[in-house]
Amino acid sequence: MTAPTAALEPNADTSSRRAPSLGRGFRTLWSAAVFSNLADGIGRTAVPLVAITLSSDPFVISILTALAFVPWLIFGLPAGMIVDRFDRRYVMALANIIRGGVALWLAVLGASGHLTLGALFAGTLIFGLGETLFDNATNAVIPGVVPRGQLDRANGWIQAAQVTVDSFIATPISGLLFAVSLALPLWVGSIGYLVPVVLALFLPLSAARSLRTAAPSATAPDATAEATTDAPRATAPTTREALSFLWHHRYLRSMVLFTAFTGSALSFAQAVLVLFFVDAMAVPAAAIGFVTAGIGIGALCGSIVSPRLVARWGRGPVMFGGILTGGIAMLVTGLAPSIWTAIIAFALAACAVSVWNVPWGSLRQQILPPEIFGRTLGVTRTLTWGLFPIATLLGGLVARIDLRLPFLIGGAATAIVALIGMRLLIVGTREAGAEVDA
Repeated sequence: MTAPTAALEPNADTSSRRAPSLGRGFRTLWSAAVFSNLADGIGRTAVPLVAITLSSDPFVISILTALAFVPWLIFGLPAGMIVDRFDRRYVMALANIIRGGVALWLAVLGASGHLTLGALFAGTLIFGLGETLFDNATNAVIPGVVPRGQLDRANGWIQAAQVTVDSFIATPISGLLFAVSLALPLWVGSIGYLVPVVLALFLPLSAARSLRTAAPSATAPDATAEATTDAPRATAPTTREALSFLWHHRYLRSMVLFTAFTGSALSFAQAVLVLFFVDAMAVPAAAIGFVTAGIGIGALCGSIVSPRLVARWGRGPVMFGGILTGGIAMLVTGLAPSIWTAIIAFALAACAVSVWNVPWGSLRQQILPPEIFGRTLGVTRTLTWGLFPIATLLGGLVARIDLRLPFLIGGAATAIVALIGMRLLIVGTREAGAEVDA
């Protein structure tokens, strides 16, 4: 989910002056994310294609999609504790070892002809455990390798890498490999995880764990300072601290509820995305990667322009515009009369969601205390992403009636909630000190 060139680099500076370098530490982190997303994208495309050869029931396919989110419900909090207590570089490496092992196991089953839906379900669950660790650790590391003023730009770069690799490299390659052999993309994916394991270990010391040992505050540390992770902590933060911080932070508490609903609505809409294009739009399985590559153009554009939009309008207005546009575009996808209109509409939805993701990630990195960042992120994603499996299963059941119906319901619900939450996003973000100039 070829790396973006320097000409495509998101730049939050509205002047003509060249933006300062994000530093060697961030370049290492970005490279690890690129190779990890390459392996991710290959496997993420291959697994549903394999599942379609075993079952064409929309509900069965939605189970596979839902299982990808279940680990955030059962392992989100433990993952946050691990990220806060241990060296985050080793956590990232371990996460990719787990995911590579799962891909290798499924590849062996596929090559021997023993691959079943049960194995795919189990593999997806275990793979998701590794993903909770890697994603949580990556988000926690960013404030440790870039200055606070560059958070939006850094997150834009990370997301642009994910979209570029997933949509334009990994997904098309996976579709072609799948056309050659069912197990081939799984073999390639398992090998792809080796590089990010090594790169994670080469991250600077400031990426290891929190830079601060003082009591929590709303001010992020200066990532340019050297960290001494062996220094004794004043206090050992607990999960209760993270829960307390979130509960007493009115803005974050409200945003968790908002993202839980809108994220669930979007998960509901995309419950049978691959089946929608293969069956309803008659796209050959081998070509599905090229279809999603077209959709990826929208997501990439969103990642690139989001930091510039934030610099011009602020995080709150950009998040509101992103989630509202995403809901409307998802609704239009369900109404699309042809494959081309469906791709364009869904590409717009992907662009809008990417525009939302950059400021949403940056403001959390700005206002969450670094020493409890992993746990607080684990709590928020447990409460939000933990609902996604339920929403996805419901979407799969509705898709039995019509494959277009989840897009119509989920898109409309997202747009309506965006309008209801407009004041929270625009005014609330500013009052919470989560804007860029706060």
